[in-house]
Amino acid sequence: MEVKQLYTNCLAEAAYYIESNGEAAIIDPIRETEPYLALLAERGTKLKYVFETHFHADFVSGHIDLAAATGAQIVFGPEAHTAYKVHNAIDGEIFTLGTCKIKTLHTPGHTPESTCYLLMDESGKDFCIFTGDTLFVGDVGRPDLLDGKMSSEELAGHLYDSLNSKIKCLADSVIVYPAHGPGSSCGKNIGKETWSTIGQQKISNYALADQTKESFIQSVTYGLGKPPAYFFEDAKINKQGYKNINKVIAQNLVALDLSSVEKGLQEGAIILDTRHPDEFEKGFIPGSINIGLNGQYAIWAGTLLPIHQKIILLTEKGQEEESIMRLARVGYENILGFITGGVAAWASSQRSLDKIESITPEELANSINSGTGSVLDVRKIGEYEGGHVQNAIHANLADIEEALQTLEKNHPYMIHCAGGYRSMIAASWLKRKGFTKVKNVYGGFSKIKETNVPLV
Repeated sequence: MEVKQLYTNCLAEAAYYIESNGEAAIIDPIRETEPYLALLAERGTKLKYVFETHFHADFVSGHIDLAAATGAQIVFGPEAHTAYKVHNAIDGEIFTLGTCKIKTLHTPGHTPESTCYLLMDESGKDFCIFTGDTLFVGDVGRPDLLDGKMSSEELAGHLYDSLNSKIKCLADSVIVYPAHGPGSSCGKNIGKETWSTIGQQKISNYALADQTKESFIQSVTYGLGKPPAYFFEDAKINKQGYKNINKVIAQNLVALDLSSVEKGLQEGAIILDTRHPDEFEKGFIPGSINIGLNGQYAIWAGTLLPIHQKIILLTEKGQEEESIMRLARVGYENILGFITGGVAAWASSQRSLDKIESITPEELANSINSGTGSVLDVRKIGEYEGGHVQNAIHANLADIEEALQTLEKNHPYMIHCAGGYRSMIAASWLKRKGFTKVKNVYGGFSKIKETNVPLV
């Protein structure tokens, strides 16, 4: 028996490959099938099952294309109603994989159909559990994604019952393999590790502490930010089906000359610049948004841009297809194409470029001491509450559009996040919205803490 975690940093998402005696199963695959097909060919195994823990809201799953390519059976838990053929497992149903068995545990709470899969080894011992968005390291799945069809309090109550009746009763040694790691918006504050054990989570996870249902509901629903709008769109796509990923890439991988770019902009397109923030700040097409491929690109594109937004890509040479693929993972398919020649072609045509100034944490400290400008902290509320610059304005990047309503366009702002990635996204957003005095802080709060800046 072998278990592999296949982690995609861009999505903070974990899929899983299970193998036993020549048969394989894959749990929660991302949209493109090539990595899985290559792994199956390399291992010489036949894919028997594609297990889905729930209707994913933060990415388009690859289960349909993968099943079509291999003949594998798609398995969902109870209450998963799809527009395509699947096997709906009943609670407690056993699936045989080689010499191992996989048991279905229906665990409603994150969503009504949420289901965990318990893997038992050749001897019948519980080995690991694939928890989807039911249980993360240090957190649980948010219970507010049914768009009014069921209240977050009601779902949280179901989650409490699921955790106590199906999860906490497992042996402490059982490995916990969740669907997401840090950075995912499917939880409030997911821990930095991508796997754990039941025993470790009983000690460290607030949601598994002994508590009343009322207390659990209060703690799980407290501090939930507004879910990204694309979550509801992706969940719908995963229920109804989708276009083949290779066709999407072929349609979107279009080289655009500058006149085509300007025509697209006039028709409402936005330029998404996927270069590294350090390159973006040196010169970019005015109005561009920087979401670099070096970070959680797909998550932030999905969080900030409408899913049907017309997008023109500006990328480093050779990263055009990667930029398109990662957008397709979260259901973004309205890509007009990419700018031929990139920013250099734009500049050489005598068209203007914009820039963003970045400052060091030491320069930030000097500005604070001299009373020059305001600090804008774009981290999550949990990060901010864990420590922040004194008198800093908090504006969670996920809610940046709302935050802009309270900011002054001609006031100087020094923007920081934890490490520098999100702050450049925010700086580019402010510049696009007409803010004239924007500076990015290198290194973010992790480096600011090392200066004499007063903290709270």
